[in-house]
Amino acid sequence: IIQHMWFTGYVGHNFILRIYWEGCESPSVEAPLSAFFGCAYDENFKDRDGKYPVLNSATILVAPGRGYNSYWEMPFKKNCRITIENRGQEPRDLFYLITGCYCSVPENIGYFHASYRQAHPVEKGRTYTVIDGIEGRGQFVGVTLATGMNGNNTCWVEGEARMYIDDDQYPSIHYTGTEDYFGGSYGFGNDIYIKRYQTYSGLYTGMYAILGDNDEFYNGQQRFLLYRLHIADPIHFEKNFRMTIDNMGWTGPRYDDYTSVAYWYQDSPGKKLKELPQDNEMIMK
Repeated sequence: IIQHMWFTGYVGHNFILRIYWEGCESPSVEAPLSAFFGCAYDENFKDRDGKYPVLNSATILVAPGRGYNSYWEMPFKKNCRITIENRGQEPRDLFYLITGCYCSVPENIGYFHASYRQAHPVEKGRTYTVIDGIEGRGQFVGVTLATGMNGNNTCWVEGEARMYIDDDQYPSIHYTGTEDYFGGSYGFGNDIYIKRYQTYSGLYTGMYAILGDNDEFYNGQQRFLLYRLHIADPIHFEKNFRMTIDNMGWTGPRYDDYTSVAYWYQDSPGKKLKELPQDNEMIMK
């Protein structure tokens, strides 16, 4: 079982993390290194307040100085292979440590999966697909999301998260707003009292960093880093699973950038994930 992974050095989106289970040709984890750790806007080294963004959750820690830590438990039976590909134009340094243990695991283990998605900007229709194409038996355990507000910001948090379990035609779980799904309310504090977004980082959910100016009400060109981990409340499925989130706002249309990584466990590895965009298609500023 893989128990902990730590990376530093160059930890941007040019580096692609892949994990293969049981000798499969297709990876079960495939994502830019920074996005996997919930830090997709990796070219911004300081937040709104001039500090390193710190994500402090049960399974992911982004520590000051850009130390990326994963505490996702990743069991396997015979074989595990972890790779990093540099898709950039320059050689880069990477420092890492991966630890685990040889131990007995149950016969019906769940294999850890993670898949990257982006829409720059969100497609017409204003619904963003967090994950689809999951087939088999397993449980959805979370998502990290980076949103970039472009143009007229107004209220970007009216997007409703929807989860579809086992061929359900209508949402099996239907959340109200974006900030509500990520455990907040009232525009993460921007709508009442203080009239200013406030960051927070808990065991299972948070909006841990704001990048850009925050002095004007619903101003544009801000970037938000969020996560929601379904560790205490995993979403079980028997046949398939998909999740979407709207990008609605009070006025439209919207032209915001969405970037995410979905995490889940399922009973078998090796199903081909959605192909990554080209390196030059990733907007991370």
